Amino acid sequence: MNLPTVAIVGRPNVGKSSLFNRFLHRQLAVVHETPGVTRDRNYAMCEWAGREFRLIDTGGLVPESGELMDRLIYEQTEFAVREADLVLFLVDTHVGVDQIDEQIARRLRESGKPIILVANKADSEQHDLEVFSFLRLGLGDPVPVSATVGRLVGDLLDMVIARLP
Repeated sequence: MNLPTVAIVGRPNVGKSSLFNRFLHRQLAVVHETPGVTRDRNYAMCEWAGREFRLIDTGGLVPESGELMDRLIYEQTEFAVREADLVLFLVDTHVGVDQIDEQIARRLRESGKPIILVANKADSEQHDLEVFSFLRLGLGDPVPVSATVGRLVGDLLDMVIARLP
């Protein structure tokens, strides 16, 4: 059975592995505040509302880094984007838009893949207003969620399955 694939991408420490675990309802990916803990692609089967799909967690992207590990993580993430039917681009509402987010957004637009811009760490309604700064990335309306507490993650999953082939 050829299931659709969803890749979670973003810069380091935006909560990609936390969202991956939240989608799966179990702690499969290692979550740590130290950047670079996730280095390879991490795959799992995910189910929501009776629909199954493959989910890929990726390492934190630093697109123009000269560091070997950053380049290897970038290559792993590029592979995940190529095989994905849908990309979830995670950004951090506590930090706002930064140069790395802009570089990743540019690369994702060039990929031609369907993208959902996910503004993570929106732990309360107060943070919902902060997500609009991410409109400047040119990827549509950001979807606020909190992977850690699970806020609005069900709504995001509804959007994911609605966009899958």
